[in-house]
Amino acid sequence: MKVNKLDTLRKIFLFLMLIYVTLSMTNCNHPTTVNKSLKTEILPPEILYGDLFYKIQANHHLFKDSKTFVDAIPKRQVSLIKEDFSKLRNPSDEELKEFVINNFLLPEEKKSYKADSSDINQHISKLWKVLERPADEKHSGTLIPLPHSYIVPGGRFREVYYWDSYFTILGLQGDGKIEIIQNIVDNFSYLIEEYGFIPNGNRTYYLSRSQPPFYALMLAVLAEEKGNEIFLKYLPHLEKEYNFWMTGKDQLQQSGDTRLRTVKMPDGEILNRYWDNENTPRPESYMEDIETAKKAIQLYPEKTKEEVYRDIRAAAESGWDFSSRWFYNDHNEEAGLPNIHTTNIIPVDLNCLLHNLEKTIAKAYRLKNDTTQEEKFNLLAEKRKAAIKKYFWNEEFGFYFDYNFIENEHTNIWSLAAVFPLFFELSNKEQANFVKEKLEEKFLVPGGLLASTNFTKQQWDAPNGWAPLQYIAIEGLRNYQQDSLATIVKERWLHLNKKVYDREYKILEKYHVININREGGGGEYPNQDGFGWTNGVYKKLSSENIKTTKQP
Repeated sequence: MKVNKLDTLRKIFLFLMLIYVTLSMTNCNHPTTVNKSLKTEILPPEILYGDLFYKIQANHHLFKDSKTFVDAIPKRQVSLIKEDFSKLRNPSDEELKEFVINNFLLPEEKKSYKADSSDINQHISKLWKVLERPADEKHSGTLIPLPHSYIVPGGRFREVYYWDSYFTILGLQGDGKIEIIQNIVDNFSYLIEEYGFIPNGNRTYYLSRSQPPFYALMLAVLAEEKGNEIFLKYLPHLEKEYNFWMTGKDQLQQSGDTRLRTVKMPDGEILNRYWDNENTPRPESYMEDIETAKKAIQLYPEKTKEEVYRDIRAAAESGWDFSSRWFYNDHNEEAGLPNIHTTNIIPVDLNCLLHNLEKTIAKAYRLKNDTTQEEKFNLLAEKRKAAIKKYFWNEEFGFYFDYNFIENEHTNIWSLAAVFPLFFELSNKEQANFVKEKLEEKFLVPGGLLASTNFTKQQWDAPNGWAPLQYIAIEGLRNYQQDSLATIVKERWLHLNKKVYDREYKILEKYHVININREGGGGEYPNQDGFGWTNGVYKKLSSENIKTTKQP
């Protein structure tokens, strides 16, 4: 009988496929890679993993960083992992850690981005590739997949972050990397379409909050390169972001009423605060938040743990996590973070950013020849501008302060948030002169400007300085012809960055600006290197031919 070669090949193919399917369905106890055929489950970790999440995050001994587990990727079907976990009876720490290692791909240990060049600007240009991530594959876990490539900050921050990205974009622009700027903008636009806002970062545990609204400023950078049609193209996204921040404003009836991120002021103005839609411990800092809440209700019995969690999360939305800006001024130096009350505070920086968002939307409608909508948003911007002067400017001290709307008074925490009105040109010349004098008197130190004048254990306070705040201050001063101080701040900051780079061949997240021979610190985690926004601001400030991007 003659053998049909085609039939033989078909049989061999079917046999190989049977082996492949069998192996794919086998429940392997120690997989080393992610099975891509698994059902994709992208959910917040407490929902995705249930009891396994709580058991691991409540155990300090497993991982030094609480962010480690929530960033892990399941190697196999989550339902099977949970089923096997339920069979464990009182596992030891060692057994629990082994279970995690066997069932999850853990994020890589922090990389040190050491230089191969003595020139810091050349190093930054090469770092973009190190910090760039391709468009994401969909797999179970907490990473929200993005359709385009993007830049991460570095270190433990393995995902994109909202307000960081604006300052990163400034450096990308200096290096002519317009395509990646476009990708970043399109990723954020995608998130607005999917979720109605831009989350803190592209992780599911960030879906209850945003960050300072810099999206309009990102569009302004892109418009410099591609023209004003950018504002028209992304007008629907601008409006959706604005609606997110203003959600609940129509429900405010009388002075002091609040709804989510909106607050009604004594004379009827609507201003905004930072908020988070959840009032539970942050998954990425689970045990830390539980301990903070315990201490808080011991020191302040009138507080509830839910209020503490909400205020911690709201401070995380501010990007200033954490700072004495959010602490109640009761002179209890030992309290620190347990004394947090972010949701009682109307921040000057947030409301300046929202004024810019209103002006940007008005500009887009002007380009669209829609005078009705243009006038509407210009009027909203003018009302907010008047409210910024009314509620944040302190005539006695000649400075801008955040406003406690519960007690109807300024917080009197001296912070660099006060330079945002100068950056957006919302101050008059006299106010700008007063702010300049206070910066020289209280904030100017050998490495640049302090984040705040309070010495605490929080990273957004003295003795630390941060790249984004240096940039906002420098450009704000330049807007009012305070070029001398702007140059001093710029030169001191660049010198500090270069000094640390020459010594350690690293670019850091934050810096000790008082003693330029020491490293910045404080906060919930060690100082990170990489580092997205520091790279961007250094590149921007050290390049003379890049036009500054401000409000429309």
